[in-house]
Formats: sequence, structure tokens, C-alpha cells
Amino acid sequence: MPDASIRIRRPFALRAVNGIGALIERSGPVPFARDGAGILERAERATGFVLRDAMLREGLDRLVASLANAGLSTFGRFAVRNTLQRAANARFGVERAIAEDPGIGEESIREPVFIIGMPRTGTTILHALLHLDRNHRAPLSWECLLPHPAPRPEDYDDNQRIDTVRREFDRIFRLVPDFRAKHYMTADSPQECVAVTALNFTSFQYLVQAYMPDYHRWFVDADQGRNLLWHRRFLQFLQSGGIRRPRWLLKSPVHLMRLRALFQVYPDARVVMTHRHPGRIVPSTASLISSMRSLYSDQEDTIRTGREQFAIWADYYSRFLHDRRQLDRESRIVDVLFDDFARDQMQVVDSIYARFGWKLDPCDRARMEAFVDLERRGKHGVHDYSLEQFGVSAEDIAREYSHYIDFLESLR
Repeated sequence: MPDASIRIRRPFALRAVNGIGALIERSGPVPFARDGAGILERAERATGFVLRDAMLREGLDRLVASLANAGLSTFGRFAVRNTLQRAANARFGVERAIAEDPGIGEESIREPVFIIGMPRTGTTILHALLHLDRNHRAPLSWECLLPHPAPRPEDYDDNQRIDTVRREFDRIFRLVPDFRAKHYMTADSPQECVAVTALNFTSFQYLVQAYMPDYHRWFVDADQGRNLLWHRRFLQFLQSGGIRRPRWLLKSPVHLMRLRALFQVYPDARVVMTHRHPGRIVPSTASLISSMRSLYSDQEDTIRTGREQFAIWADYYSRFLHDRRQLDRESRIVDVLFDDFARDQMQVVDSIYARFGWKLDPCDRARMEAFVDLERRGKHGVHDYSLEQFGVSAEDIAREYSHYIDFLESLR
């Protein structure tokens, strides 16, 4: 039975749709059944392009198989089906554009900046802040969801795709009332790399939507070098429309577990690593993921999610620590403590710029300071959580994260 240690709020309309759907399912076939081959065939028809990519197809097949056992609600099945179809259509559209203009593959990606670190360590707000420097360009939410055609200077800030995604996000905030208090997200805000790799069907993004241990086991052992080659290809496509900045600004906690692949694909990358005690990270991450999964399933179990996230991020950080020691790229990595960032965001920004030898334009600084004031902590409500609510103890954290905690103490 789903655990009730955290109350998951679902609006009446969502509960009604799922209740009616459950009644229908008892008397007939499950609606909105997922079919990987059918998704790809529809993408081919929609774009007039045939894509043969083994990793994409395997990822989609793994997803379809795992989703069948993920306990999705009626709304969840409908929403996930649309999500997968949109991703396939977007990927095929991008690949068609590249096939028609091979010069896109020659687009230069120089010294990209990756903000990484475990979830709930300030990465999202830091990403949004640094994006206000006009030397930086981040993939935006609408660009990842509706990327084709490549955005152009004349329609970059105002187009129908932005309006479409804005309406969709507003619906999510209504369906998951506490989501906005837990995660900053707008249609034109910087998006995480998980949304890029979602177009390769090899992404942690799908794990935020549903509990799929089989898919996760495949994902962590998948060829992350190939996955990030697609990531680079997508960036080349985006900037081919004419919007080019000196540096790409990228972000994902998932890069923790593939640091070696990241530097293989982007050997001149710079990394900003954020840190916070895992006793705060684990329950906060589990709370966010439980909220999202509750949109797609009426069977969300917060204890299960808490134990799952506890294990996942312990493993990811262990991989990161090992790769960091082996790679010896310390000159390209800067460490940021969450407590320092929460206390004075602009001071942390200045320390990053000093480390990498960047200069911050006074106008860009003013925009950052205005953003800090606008998005002050707690503006959208307070995100409350505890380890005990998710079935994890302080002793569990001390045991499984001991190497990370030792490393964290060395930074203080």
C-alpha cells in the first residue's frame, strides 16, 4: 500500500479522471497502451524522416517495458504516451534538419560550463543566475520540448512554442499544487540536460515520472559517452539557428555518475560542483520526485521513493568521487557549498568568475541581483521534509555517504 507519511495532494479533477479510468479498465482493455514501434512509426510519418539509431530504440523499448509495470494511472498513461511521442517527433525533426544541413555537425562547442552536484543543492537557481550573463546560453525548457526548427534571433524571445509550454507548465502547477515550492521552472528558464537526453530515451527524466527500477538498472550501465554525443549534437543544432554565445551553460545532477564520459565528449568543459549534507539532500529529492510521480500514479509510495533515492545518489556520488580522483581535472572544477550559496548568492557567483577568469558585466550583475530579489527563498511556499518521512535514518546516511561526508568536511 502507498505510504501515508507524507500527504500527496491531488486535485479533485485528477482524482475523478483516474477513478473513472480505473472503472473502465476493469471491464475492458487498458486504454492508451504504449507501443515503442508505433511511436517511432508515427514520428516517421510526422517528420517524413527515417532514423535508425540503436541506442534510441533500445532506450524506448526499455522504457515501454518498464512503464507497463509502473502502476500508472489513467491520466499517467495518457500523459506518458504523449510525452514519449513528443520526444520521438522532436528527435526525428532535429535529425532531419541535421541530415539536410550537414554543416550543423561542424558547429563549434567551446569550453561549456556544467553545473553538477546532487539534487537540492542550489543548482537550479545557480543555473538561472549564471544564465543572466549574456556570455552564456542554456537550453531553455521550450527549446527542449519543441526544438524544431532551431530558434532564430527574431523569434527567440517570443513565439508560439513558448506560449504552448507556458500553458502546459501552468497545468502541471495546478495538478501538483506543491511542485512550485520545490522546484523553479518556467517555459523560458534554463532546462536540465535530462531533457536533452530524454530525446535519446536514455534519461533520468523518465525516472522522475515513474518508479522503474529495471529501466534505471539499464540506464546506469548504458553507454553514457554515446548519450552525451547526442547531447553535443543537440547543442550544435540549437545554435545553428544563429543564436551563438561564447559559452554553453548546462546543468544536471546526473552528470555526477558520468564525469568520465562528460570529459571525453567535452574535454575542455568546466564544472561547477555544488555540495550539501546528504541528510538534507535525500529527503528533499525524494519529496520532489514523489510529487512528480503522484501526477502519473495513484500508487506513489513515499517510503519506497525515499529508499530508492537514498541508494541512487549514494551510488552516483561514489562514481563521481572515483572518477574525479582518476581524471585529475581539478583546475576545471570549482566546488560550491550550499550554505554559502543560500547565505549570499552573488558572493558565490563572484568566486566562480574569479576561479575561471571571467568578467561580469555591470548590467548582467544588476539583472542577477534583481533575480535574487525576485526569487527569494520561500516565495512559492516552504518545502518541508525530513529523513524519517522517507524511511531513512541519520545512521543510514552516515554509513552509505561516509566518503562524501568526509570529502564535504575537507571543503569547509
